[in-house]
Amino acid sequence: MSENKTSATTKSLPVIRFFKDLFLNNRFFYAMFGIILLFVLSFVFSPVLEIAKLSGLVFLVVVVVDVLILFGTKKGISAKRVLPEKFSNGDANKVWIEISNDFTLKMFCTIIDELPFQFQQRDFYLSRAIAANRKESISYEITPKERGEYEFGGLHVFTSSRIGFAMRKFSFEASKIVKTYPSFLQLKKYDLISLNQFNLQFGIKKMRRIGNSFEFEQIKDYVQGDNIKDINWKATAKRNQLMVNQFQDEKSQQVYSVIDKGRVMKMPFEGLSLLDYAINSALVISSVVVRRHDKAGVFSFSKKPENFVVAERRNAQMNLIQESLYNINTDYSESDFGNLYGLLKRKVTTRSLLLLYTNFASLDAVNRQLSYLRAMNKSHLLVVVFFKNTELELLKNQEASTIQEIFDKTIAEKFSYDKKLIAAELNKYGIQTILTSPSSLTIDTINKYLEIKAKGLL
Repeated sequence: MSENKTSATTKSLPVIRFFKDLFLNNRFFYAMFGIILLFVLSFVFSPVLEIAKLSGLVFLVVVVVDVLILFGTKKGISAKRVLPEKFSNGDANKVWIEISNDFTLKMFCTIIDELPFQFQQRDFYLSRAIAANRKESISYEITPKERGEYEFGGLHVFTSSRIGFAMRKFSFEASKIVKTYPSFLQLKKYDLISLNQFNLQFGIKKMRRIGNSFEFEQIKDYVQGDNIKDINWKATAKRNQLMVNQFQDEKSQQVYSVIDKGRVMKMPFEGLSLLDYAINSALVISSVVVRRHDKAGVFSFSKKPENFVVAERRNAQMNLIQESLYNINTDYSESDFGNLYGLLKRKVTTRSLLLLYTNFASLDAVNRQLSYLRAMNKSHLLVVVFFKNTELELLKNQEASTIQEIFDKTIAEKFSYDKKLIAAELNKYGIQTILTSPSSLTIDTINKYLEIKAKGLL
């Protein structure tokens, strides 16, 4: 009895699979609607009845032929999704689909790839006509807006012939997870900056160093602004004109990217939070620092400092920094600058450049933390990086025609002016600042680092 049940179930499996993979196209329903309309008209015009019967018979035969084309062979469509090892956050990442048509006819394919839920896109599909016995590669781009794991679902290909009444579904690929890391693609963009100390990049000016020097490079003619302590009197006597010693900057100085992961950094800009912009910038500046023979380190803080990576210039340093930045998550709490200062006193004993990524909304918020910022700046060179509100900047520059628009514009100008007051207040106590838009954050931070190195401030 049980053997008979098993054999019956086995026989029914191909039938179930057939109906599961068979789909009817819109063209099928349009043709059926036309035939039904002919039958309805035949009640009024009797000669139309024969035409309706003939059309129904032809339609049935064509549908059977179409189904036989799709299901009459074991071969069909094969497809594979090719994913990168990891995604770059905030950048366009390519995904490839390799699809092969093993039918002896040209087939029309609709490819549905189940994207991770983070994209919230349920109508994504690709259409492609593939010739008989041909293989093609199709690519599309996705731009993740947050770090973490992205899980892809199944890959489905709905195939139809030129007739187009029926479709056959082919399913491939089990779920696959890809991790999204801070924007490592930006590293290639800014790579050349760190290879040559005389490189120029848009927004970056080559500046002549006027501070103290460290390592001898060459003797050059004196120009106004050079330090008179560097005059080489022997060379001056030989050339009968002032000559000065030129030095290279001191190597292996410590640079820490300090990231505020409190609630103020969750403000969004073009889909990415300020925290993610800061993380992307910290990754790029760390790469530039290491390539320019300095020591790069990172850590984050809110209630307490975390994700600490000691500033080093070893081979695996960038991997350590990338993993640390990947694991930074906000806890939506108020940031404690007192704990940050305590960590710096304990763990960062050598004078270092501190790039502090945070966001101050008002002058009062700065004044509450000013004592800690001044204390940090005494032992280290502190650069506070905070953000313009780009939406308010746009509103400020718009023309106002109504009372409500005038009111909105006035408030926007007030908040924009407050940001400038914050920068002026910090500069008054010798604290360097970068007030920038999120989109210009990376280039402005690199520019500031190169300026500090050129002036020998560290």
